[in-house]
Amino acid sequence: MKNIKFKSSRLLKTPVLFLVFNRPDTTSKVFEKIRQAKPQRLYVASDGPRIGNDVDKEKVIMTRDIATKVDWPCEIKTLFREKNLGCKKACSTAINWFFEYEEMGIILEDDTLPHLDFFTFCENLLVRYANDEKITAIIGTNFQNGKWRGDSSYYFSKFAHVWGWATWKRSWVHYQLDIPFWPEWRESNAWLNYKSDKVERKYWKNIFDRIYAGEIDTWCYSWDACNWYRNVVAATPNVNLISNIGFGENSTHTKSTDSEFSNMSINKLGPITHPKKILRNLEADRWTFNHHYGGKNLRFPYNWINFPNRVIRYILKRLKEFLK
Repeated sequence: MKNIKFKSSRLLKTPVLFLVFNRPDTTSKVFEKIRQAKPQRLYVASDGPRIGNDVDKEKVIMTRDIATKVDWPCEIKTLFREKNLGCKKACSTAINWFFEYEEMGIILEDDTLPHLDFFTFCENLLVRYANDEKITAIIGTNFQNGKWRGDSSYYFSKFAHVWGWATWKRSWVHYQLDIPFWPEWRESNAWLNYKSDKVERKYWKNIFDRIYAGEIDTWCYSWDACNWYRNVVAATPNVNLISNIGFGENSTHTKSTDSEFSNMSINKLGPITHPKKILRNLEADRWTFNHHYGGKNLRFPYNWINFPNRVIRYILKRLKEFLK
């Protein structure tokens, strides 16, 4: 770890954690937005190159160099792994590291391109809700397809998406990567009441079963489970403030380049107005599950209509894996 200090000035007071790996192209675009926001404290965490991958070694070095080229008054801390931990452990332990030093902060990955209003939005709400345990995070993505929820700049959701977000140490201390509470919780009335929609309950039960069994290499589903277990909400902007520019073969999880969620447009939020009450927007959450997570296709009659396509996609996927 290295520390580089400059004289402080009135810039973005909220510290930023920048998670990078081996994509210098997307990293440079996101870093340019960070450079424009000029945080006083920047944390850069990078996973190590994969064993035997010479291309990784070169790109990891390039990416780290890009992510630390600050030209504004800023304190930098770096966590550069020598060995590859994989997405699941690299990201979650980097956030642990971040909150060893900070009480709150903004988190961006190397493919989450923010609108500059995102930084203002996060900084404003992090201060406003610093001591409110009902709020677990501030997020930058909006999947409502232009639908404005409520009469304020943002609404509250159970979904704490991590394509550009912010949170507090007080929230992250509840994070458990292996969700040890899951076997008991899934049999309880609390789980049945929280997920009263049978289709959605089945969807998430399957994912959390696999997370608990260690079958999925990601950390963010565990974040969802921990938040829902605590019954907390995330503040969600009424315009989209983050564009995921990382869809493609080089991505760990978002490989489909024709996804409607790839390279979504970002918009100005403007002056921030606040909801009068902290209430989860149930209609918005239903829309998110049905349209972002594909819940609509799991319901009758869409599940029958789409069944042949799902079979074909499954066969093609297995064939592709076999040919490799």
